[in-house]
Amino acid sequence: MRNFDHFLTPEEEETLVAFRHDLHRHPELSGEEEWTARQVTEFVGARSPDKVLTGLGGHGVAAIYEGAEPGPTLLVRSELDALPIQELSGLDYSSEIDGKAHLCGHDGHTTTLAALAYGLERERPARGRVVLMFQPAEEIGAGSAAVIADPRYDEIRPDMSISLHNMPGIPIGHATLAPGIVTCASRGMEVRLTGKTAHASQPETGTSPMAALSTLMPALSALGGGDIKGAHFSMVTVTHASMGEPAYGVAPGAARLMATLRTKSDGEMAALVAEAEATVDQAAKAAGLGFEISYDDVFDHTENHPEAVQLLEEALDARGVTHDPGDLPFRGSEDFGRFGQGSKGAMFFLGAGENRPHVHNPDYVFPDELISIGSGVFMRAIRNYLGTAR
Repeated sequence: MRNFDHFLTPEEEETLVAFRHDLHRHPELSGEEEWTARQVTEFVGARSPDKVLTGLGGHGVAAIYEGAEPGPTLLVRSELDALPIQELSGLDYSSEIDGKAHLCGHDGHTTTLAALAYGLERERPARGRVVLMFQPAEEIGAGSAAVIADPRYDEIRPDMSISLHNMPGIPIGHATLAPGIVTCASRGMEVRLTGKTAHASQPETGTSPMAALSTLMPALSALGGGDIKGAHFSMVTVTHASMGEPAYGVAPGAARLMATLRTKSDGEMAALVAEAEATVDQAAKAAGLGFEISYDDVFDHTENHPEAVQLLEEALDARGVTHDPGDLPFRGSEDFGRFGQGSKGAMFFLGAGENRPHVHNPDYVFPDELISIGSGVFMRAIRNYLGTAR
C-alpha cells in the first residue's frame, strides 16, 4: 500500500494556507456563506471530484469521490460560517469585514477538508465513496439539520461520519477522543415580558417588568446543577437582558431576557426546559405580566460511536498523533451530532496549543500547521475504511 500519511507536497501546503487566509479575510455569518461556498466549490471542483452538490441546506457543498467498487459511504465534515465578533488578532490577514470574523477556526477546518481533494484526486478509494461535506450554519445549530432535510442528502447519506474541531488549551497536535457523549445539547431561550408603561413619576399606574426580570436572572441560573463528568448535568447561562427604553421619563412596560439552556444529553433537555418555563410563568404571573417564550440555536448532543472512534484512533496512531480522552465531554455544543444520528459518527478535538486565546475570543488564531495534521489523519481514516484503488 502506498504511504498516504504525507500526501501533500510543500507547494500544496502553501496553496492551502493561502486559501485559508483568503477565507479568513472574507468571513460570512451563518446562512450567509455564499462567497465561501463558491470558493470551496471552485477549489475542490478543480481537483476532479466525480460530483459536486451545491446549495445543500442553504450554502452547503458536498464533493463526492467514488471508489472503484461498491461499498460504504464515508462522510467527512467541516463548517463554513464565521462569528459576529470583531477580530482583534493583529494578523496581516485579519477579517476585512467589520464585526465578523473566523474566530472558531472554521476556515481552518474547511481548508483541512479541502486538502483531502489532492489525495483523492490522485488515488480514489478501492470501494464505496468519500463525501467531503462543507456544512453551513454550524454556529446557530441549524446547518446540519438543514443539510439532512435537503432531499438531495439521500444521494450522499453516509454509513460513517467523521469530523474534527481545533481546541486551544490542548497541546498543539495532540488529540482528544473518546466514545460516548463528547459535547452537550443546548438551546437558546428568549423570554419577552409584557406589562404597561407609565410616567416615571407615577410608576404605580403601569406594570413594570423590573422585579420579574431581577428575579428571573438568578432564578434561571440556579436551575443548573450536576457534574459534566457524572450521570446528570444541566446549566443555564443568562446571556442578555434589557428593559424599557433609554429614557428617564418612562417607567418600563416590557423586558427581554435571553439564556442558554444546556444539558449533557438530549433526553435531559425536556426536563430543564419545563423547569425554566415554569420559573418564567411563576415570575410573570406574580408581577401581573404577560410573557412569550421562544427558542433558537438548538443543538443536539454529539455522541461518538465506538466503531467510528476506533477508525479515528487507528488513523491517529498511524500518523503518530498522540491522543487521550482528555476532559471529555465538553460543555460546549456542536452541530455535528445530527450526522451521527443517522450513521456511525465520531469527532475528535485537535490541540491548537496551550496558553492560547480560546475559540470565540476576539484574539483567537487558528494554527496553520493543523491543516496538514488534520488532513493526514482524515486521509489515513479514509484509506483504512475504504482501501486504495490499485
